[in-house]
Formats: sequence, structure tokens, C-alpha cells
Amino acid sequence: MHIRRDDTVEVITGDDKGVRGRVLRVDPKKGRAIVEGINRVFRHLRASRKNPQGGRLEIEAPMQISNLLPVCPKCNRGRRVTFRKDPDGKKHRHCRACDADLGEMY
Repeated sequence: MHIRRDDTVEVITGDDKGVRGRVLRVDPKKGRAIVEGINRVFRHLRASRKNPQGGRLEIEAPMQISNLLPVCPKCNRGRRVTFRKDPDGKKHRHCRACDADLGEMY
């Protein structure tokens, strides 16, 4: 998995192409991520005691991880990543273009 929670990502396809956002949650089994402010959908709510007015609630829907690229802080662009192990055995992500370290994976 090349994306984790709290990463800044860029959308590479779809209606929100080119938009950046912060990853709120990742579901590796389904291969989906929820990104702040991206892929917004309306949830229609019936009137209830909790919500007496009812109406529409706008929420972020999960989107495919394959449509997201992590943003490299050095390049300031969405880039593909490669994985390397440091001498301690920890797995790190590196930018394919400029070789900047994007942080520890697990």
C-alpha cells in the first residue's frame, strides 16, 4: 500500500482530477481511501428526532487508491513511490523522481 492516513495526495483521474487533499482513512482490503474534500456525495436524511429538519448531508465517499498519488514535499507534485529498507529494517517510501524520503511505511 503506497498511501497511508494523514498523507497529502493528488487525484489523477475522475471529476476531482488535480485536486489535493489529506487522507482521512484507508481500507486496504477494499483498496479504497477517504480523502478530505474529495469525491463528495449527498446523503439524503429523513426527518427524525436527532435531525428534525431532514435534508441533505454532504460527505466524502471512498475512492480507489489507484486514482491517488502521494505528493512529494520536495517536488511538490503527485509522484509514484518506491520502497526501500533502511539499516534498521524499517520500510520507507521514496519519490521515484527526486529520491526524497516520504516517511516510514509501517
